[in-house]
Amino acid sequence: MMVSDPSVFLIGQGVKSPWYVGNTAQGLLERFGAERVIDTPVSENAMTGAAIGAALAGMRPIVVHPRMDFMLYAFDPIINEAANWCYMSGGKASVPVVIWGIINRGGEQAAQHSQALHAMFCHAPGLKVVMPSTPHDAKGLMIAAIKEPNPVVYIDDRWLYRNEDRFLKMCMKWK
Repeated sequence: MMVSDPSVFLIGQGVKSPWYVGNTAQGLLERFGAERVIDTPVSENAMTGAAIGAALAGMRPIVVHPRMDFMLYAFDPIINEAANWCYMSGGKASVPVVIWGIINRGGEQAAQHSQALHAMFCHAPGLKVVMPSTPHDAKGLMIAAIKEPNPVVYIDDRWLYRNEDRFLKMCMKWK
């Protein structure tokens, strides 16, 4: 998608580090540059709000939260802004943003780094929530989420990163 649509960009914490997002973003910074692969400081609320603002301005951001637990800090822009914008505008405006939260089960991540908050997001009107279970699902759901005109919470499980095929099929080419 990044190749065919210049409005798509990646923003978030650690997008250039395999420690944060696995190898799913490997090579994107070199291929698309710092204008389209933006590594942010640790401020979940600010980076999510910036992505939502960019979406309202016609861009298609993918905002990465490498620890889903800390997406709670971004509830205001996700729930009160992105999810409600279509309703508040009478269906005349949309927020085409993908909010990519990664669950960090196992690996000595501790309680505050391994929560799965699926249900909390599923109960927010205006959000679509998806979660891949296979590499094929990961690629298809990400493409569909990017094309969706309204906000999508894309929940990823770090345990899927053990499947090397997933890296090749999902984000490496971003087509």
